[in-house]
Amino acid sequence: MKVTVVSRSGREVIKGGLELSDSATVADLQEAIHQRTRKFYPSRQRLTLLLPPGSKERPVVLSYKKSLKDYCDGNLDQLTVVFKDLGPQVSYRTLFFWEYVGPLVLYPIFYYFPVYLYFGYKGERVIHPVQTYALYYWCFHYFKRIMETFFVHRFSHATSPLSNVFRNCAYYWSFGSYIAYYVNHPLYSPVSDLQVKIGFGFGLLCQILNFYCHILLRNLRSPAGNGGYQIPRGFLFNIVTCANYTTEIYQWLGFNIATQTVAGYSFLIVAALIMTNWALAKHRRLKKLFDGKDGRPRYPRRWVILPPFL
Repeated sequence: MKVTVVSRSGREVIKGGLELSDSATVADLQEAIHQRTRKFYPSRQRLTLLLPPGSKERPVVLSYKKSLKDYCDGNLDQLTVVFKDLGPQVSYRTLFFWEYVGPLVLYPIFYYFPVYLYFGYKGERVIHPVQTYALYYWCFHYFKRIMETFFVHRFSHATSPLSNVFRNCAYYWSFGSYIAYYVNHPLYSPVSDLQVKIGFGFGLLCQILNFYCHILLRNLRSPAGNGGYQIPRGFLFNIVTCANYTTEIYQWLGFNIATQTVAGYSFLIVAALIMTNWALAKHRRLKKLFDGKDGRPRYPRRWVILPPFL
């Protein structure tokens, strides 16, 4: 089988095309492209079928698991695919590790070290119990996230663009420093002991529930990350589409009830907006996929992310 690889502009990416066996898979094609170009390793490639001129349809993305014959339209001897360079890639575990390790390291610096001397504060610093509890809560949260990244999460996509590492690290590291600065500040005024207990107690409960939600999501995929879209079921997923985001938002609400800083609430609002956008997109996608037609199950009526509001 001869495979012609072109760019979106129609230029040949591999001069003369590639000769592959009739039983070749898309993964074999990606490896052959890598061998010829060296620069474009498989996870950096996006291959689609060539659309007719003037077509407004979305191009079909080739799955690395399928045979090339599955994409041949009558002519089994020749196939033309469109190549797109996705840019440098990193694994999702690498991405998540670096975005989470920053807050885990930066926050204790503001607690343990005299950083406020460099901001002009010369007085004696008194550490309140709530600041210590906040440190433990914060570090537990991000340590949990890192452990989940390596031992719980299963990813449907192998890689993410390298640029996302810098974007996500900027988000997490800057907010982590922003919150740590104010929660650990020498002039910080704590709330009542009862409010601290309620906030951290509620937050810790939500962290545990969040972990269980991740276990349920993990079980929807095979160890290789396969499984496609499925209807999440069990526990909070019976009433909320994105229960993992729900518990994530509420655990930060608990943290802010206990600590009461503008920085913390700013992070909560931004994070809630981001996760709400993700949840709405996922909810729409699941409702579209599971429409109750042609033997497909109908997606049940559920809250999206923040019961009883949304």
